[in-house]
Amino acid sequence: MERFHVRRGHEKKVGGNAGLAKLAAETFDGANADAEGRFTASFGLMSNVSGEYLDGRLVVDVTQLKGQDLEAFLEEQGRELAMESRRRWSSFLDAATGYTAKQRGDKAKEEAKNISSAKSTIKMALKSLEMATNLTEDDKAAIHAQIDTLQATLDEGASPTEGQIKKLKDLL
Repeated sequence: MERFHVRRGHEKKVGGNAGLAKLAAETFDGANADAEGRFTASFGLMSNVSGEYLDGRLVVDVTQLKGQDLEAFLEEQGRELAMESRRRWSSFLDAATGYTAKQRGDKAKEEAKNISSAKSTIKMALKSLEMATNLTEDDKAAIHAQIDTLQATLDEGASPTEGQIKKLKDLL
């Protein structure tokens, strides 16, 4: 399961999950949509592609051929169809997210940086609370509340914002 950032307003521009299913039908073979708008399709190397917009993100699950199945596919279908599969996947992501491949990579790096920073800041805050002797109970409660907020965001699988991280750092 992969999650991709979607440009602000782009989901509405595409037409939500119904528009996403239409886009998938134009890009892949045999695209079907269920009642919630989640689509499933396939093409070339991708034996199953399913996805939907969820909480402002494009959530997709892709199953690709591997091992002997991949070798057999390449012998029968050739590398041209394999390259076409990759091209269609990339163009689908471009159209569904509103971002280019480079922009998607930059967003993923930024998200990973924020997650790492949040985890590091939480560790630092917990260690500071352990060692601090001059903090009031109100200060400790505020720090714990901010730690809990950051941890809840991480537990949801979301990326905390730089502002959330900065709030905890400022409390320290």
